Amino acid sequence: MLLLTEYRNHPLDLPNRIVMAPMTRLRSLPDGSPTADVAAYYAQRATAGLIITEGIWPHSTGQSEAWVPGLQTLAHVAAWRRVTEAVHTHGGRIFAQLMHGGRKGHPLARIDGSWPAGPSAVLDDDRVHLIDGGKADPITPAELDRADIEATIEHYAAAARNAVAAGFDGVEIHGANSYLLHQFLADNTNLRDDEYGGSIANRMRLPLAVVDAVSEAIGAHRTAIRLSPGNPQFNMYEADPAPLYRALVSELDRRELAYLHLTDNDRYPALADLRPRWHGTLIANIGENREPTTAAGAEQVLRAGHADLVSFGRQFISNPDLVHRIRHDLPLAPIREEYLYGRTAEGYSDYPNWTAAELVRD
Repeated sequence: MLLLTEYRNHPLDLPNRIVMAPMTRLRSLPDGSPTADVAAYYAQRATAGLIITEGIWPHSTGQSEAWVPGLQTLAHVAAWRRVTEAVHTHGGRIFAQLMHGGRKGHPLARIDGSWPAGPSAVLDDDRVHLIDGGKADPITPAELDRADIEATIEHYAAAARNAVAAGFDGVEIHGANSYLLHQFLADNTNLRDDEYGGSIANRMRLPLAVVDAVSEAIGAHRTAIRLSPGNPQFNMYEADPAPLYRALVSELDRRELAYLHLTDNDRYPALADLRPRWHGTLIANIGENREPTTAAGAEQVLRAGHADLVSFGRQFISNPDLVHRIRHDLPLAPIREEYLYGRTAEGYSDYPNWTAAELVRD
């Protein structure tokens, strides 16, 4: 099975082509540091070819909801270092996903109480997890001005430097699934008439500026990006995603990043359309709006040449030993949905796992 073969392409040196996709789990301390359970959770899944963490806010003004972790302070760096050391001790590789919420957020969900802001004052209709454990209706975001945008770019660069200091092998910039950079790309959330809105070139300006700032901070070989062309999640909309993403991927390709993590969907066959424009490592993800990834489906994507690696999401939640189960065609354990966004190890790091000795024999 190609999925289980090694993959080597600088800087990636992976034992298999199975990637653990980023998944929000809301296990952090009040200051935004990951809990002790987070180290155990990721270490248990270290047999993945590559782990990409849950979204981590680069600055408290980008916290999308309560209990999402950050990478802004020295305390954050120290806590994440315990995670990376645990993963590396178990032979794994791990990238940090930097995720700025943009318009997604609420003052009662943020450790600094700040008001959410995005490209334009366009409401996100998704309810938000609050610090007190409840949920709140969304509020209309403020519009980022030029000074805010410049500060945000530096927040990404600073968080990337913190990620390297914490021992991460690299960072994935979240430009997908309704978060800040996607909000600048999409037609219905970016209503600006300045240099950051309107034309395709203008809507790409902030994502490319962030990529360039992070690349300068830690090196392009440790910088990656995730995109979800045409993804309608949370009422995002691009009238015609193809011209925008063809131009964006062509620009990104020139930057020789570690990888492009691309979400496919039924509306726009991004993998088939954009693969010829990307000459580096490509990770495929089929997205939340389609059937879960299967080993057979992943194998088809690889053999069609649409990607080099395939990311699996929910299957990794309840199957920390997913690679072992795929290799031996074993059944998958079900998810306990009620604990997806809990605050403890229950339904998080307590799923059944093969013993270390059995995994070593793989």
